[in-house]
Amino acid sequence: MSKLGHPRPALAGSSAFPRTAAAKDRKRILLITPENPEINRVRRRQFNNFTQITMPYLAGFIDEARYRIELVDEYNQRIPYERPVDLVAITVNTPNATHCYRMAARFRAGGAKVVMGGPHATLRTEEVAQHCDHVIVGEAEETWPQFLDDFHHGCARPRYTCERTPSLQGLPVPRRDLIRRRHFTKGAVFASRGCPYNCSYCNLKQIYRPGFRTRPVQEVIADIQSMDNRYFVFWDDNFFGDRDYAIQLLTALKPLRRRWAAQVSIDRCADDRLLQAARESGCVYLFIGLESFSEQGLASVNKGFNQTTRYAETIRRIHQHGICVQAGVIFGFDTDTAEVFASALEACESLGIDGVTASVLTPLPGTRLYDEMKREGRLTDDDWTCFNGKTHVAFQPKQMSAGELFAGYMWFRRQFYSYGSMFRRMAASRTNLLHNFLVNLGYKWSLQPTPFRRRRKKSARVNFQDGLWETILDAPCFSRLGDNAAKEKRQT
Repeated sequence: MSKLGHPRPALAGSSAFPRTAAAKDRKRILLITPENPEINRVRRRQFNNFTQITMPYLAGFIDEARYRIELVDEYNQRIPYERPVDLVAITVNTPNATHCYRMAARFRAGGAKVVMGGPHATLRTEEVAQHCDHVIVGEAEETWPQFLDDFHHGCARPRYTCERTPSLQGLPVPRRDLIRRRHFTKGAVFASRGCPYNCSYCNLKQIYRPGFRTRPVQEVIADIQSMDNRYFVFWDDNFFGDRDYAIQLLTALKPLRRRWAAQVSIDRCADDRLLQAARESGCVYLFIGLESFSEQGLASVNKGFNQTTRYAETIRRIHQHGICVQAGVIFGFDTDTAEVFASALEACESLGIDGVTASVLTPLPGTRLYDEMKREGRLTDDDWTCFNGKTHVAFQPKQMSAGELFAGYMWFRRQFYSYGSMFRRMAASRTNLLHNFLVNLGYKWSLQPTPFRRRRKKSARVNFQDGLWETILDAPCFSRLGDNAAKEKRQT
């Protein structure tokens, strides 16, 4: 039994719809991990996307004596609108919000009740409540089981709000057996929650209760042991947030002989003991939010703890421990000019950065960045689909046009994952070369010519559509030398 009194789920091999005599008396619940078609077109080309853990985790709280469970991940599955269900649960992040509202409308029209939770439901509760029957606000370890009990008895309230910090002890094992067609990428687990920092573009502080919290080490180990996968990811926001806890967990993880990745902050990677423990326990790569190679850019978003002068030393140390670096890089800070794309590429190659997840700066609701841009009148769209950081620019940059920002961001991605850049970076890194090359190939294949257009509703909104992507990326203003990039504008 879990701490909350619900039966722990069976791990592998159990059916989502057990055939029992009483099965017809149970309510039918459909859990959905949504992904709008635009983002799906980008992500499906990558072969190294690990599954989101939210819905398998929430499924672990469900009493199958009361509910028949089905889980659908829109990454690789179709939403079964035609299937009769009593309750549809959707986790909503901001870029998927509009898509989720349409989805909910179809299910509600068919008579199903819809409950929504997740980051956007926490940050924009009143808005989300207009599109569903029930809303789970904030962390759900206590409110989700209460809602399920109330719904089963026909007395569910419209809103359930997390009023106190829930414990991360005694949590159920995620129902990974419900994940379909993701055998090699369904290994995901979390050991902690929260982040000790407060970057102005990040909404973690608004989503989670205060403080950095950890799960008991042995419960995390048991969770990992329940997975068939040798490779997995920690979906923590900052896995090294508590150094002593991380070392204790990694020491316990070492005998399992697994291979893993996690997200950490670069300031925690100056610790050789921590890096050694990570490598000895099977760490393959670390995702590190470098975000920018400019001290001014980092200061503009309250990320001054990233010291660019120490990037080279810290990345070299990580590589010496046999760990690859997947860097997060963001374009569009107020200090960024058109030269930022070429200078970022040069920095990545000289540092031997193994991989990059590049994004356009996105003013997510609930963040200081969003409030500042709204106050300055720089938000250029109210369609949440545009707030995905990958296929749109949702604000007016200060040092260039939105079109120049988007084209420069795409130029950087294509150049970074060119064969020439791969070999230059791997020559500098000399770390996990085969794995490094395969991951780079995955990202390169995801960048096959993708259409581009400017949406005309508001001048600064830019996204993919049929036409000009290749033309813009080949423009002389985005040559590798950065020849005063973004001087030309292309008309659509």
